[in-house]
Amino acid sequence: MLSRIYNRGVYSCLRSDFGGHSVRTLFQLKTDPMTQKSRPSSDMAKFRECLRKAKHIVVLTGAGVSAESGVPTFRGAGGFWRKWKAQDLATPEAFKSNPSLVWEFYHYRREVMASKRPNPAHIAIAELEKRLKPQNRRVVVLTQNIDELHKVAGSENIIELHGNLFTTRCTKCGDVSSNKDSPICPALAGKGEPDPEAVDAKIPVEQLPMCKKDSCRGLLRPHVVWFGEGLDEEILRQAGEELDACDLCLVVGTSSVVYPAAMFAPQVAARGVPVAEFNIEETPTTSSFG
Repeated sequence: MLSRIYNRGVYSCLRSDFGGHSVRTLFQLKTDPMTQKSRPSSDMAKFRECLRKAKHIVVLTGAGVSAESGVPTFRGAGGFWRKWKAQDLATPEAFKSNPSLVWEFYHYRREVMASKRPNPAHIAIAELEKRLKPQNRRVVVLTQNIDELHKVAGSENIIELHGNLFTTRCTKCGDVSSNKDSPICPALAGKGEPDPEAVDAKIPVEQLPMCKKDSCRGLLRPHVVWFGEGLDEEILRQAGEELDACDLCLVVGTSSVVYPAAMFAPQVAARGVPVAEFNIEETPTTSSFG
């Protein structure tokens, strides 16, 4: 049976006084070498001791971190854009059959994100990295979010597992480029209204975002990982190296149901590394330590 405590937030554990919203904190102690079973605990003194000693910290973050900044999660009963669920649009098949609709959806998300700012959790993680860097201690963020709020907050060591909303990839030449144009193309100006009664723009393909290389001019797509796609092999390699090297793992604001990220914390704990979970509710990762 996991013990539970409520505190003032992940930020209060990373620096002296952050305030913020309550979260449930579940701290997993080192694996018992005799039983190979993790022993859950809510002893914050032990957590702070592990944090004080850690030389290489991996912070795995998910949608729950950015939700506090007002970023739509497109999950649950209210997780619709117009009449569509995100998983209906965030697929290669949807983009192939209706690139205009998919780009409207992502244009809406880009425009919404332009007004969002990092919240205390983003800032706490960034300040932890900044504070430990002069001590030759490493903090790296492995995020499933595509909103780059960790970067805006000041984090430098970031691995974006699922890509970036403000990066595009050419479907013809493969060029990957940062793109913060607003709108991303003239035809999308004023489009993307999420109202279920909104009429699809049906923008011709040649008016959608196109590769800026004169020799190409191929159709661009968001450089994000869609449902049914695998993670980039180089990204997986980088993440694996960080996970293998870490001596403390923090799991913050993620439901731990999307693979392969769902296995990261259990794999780290299996080799005896402390894992601390900061979530409002228990997750599959929580139960995997029981």
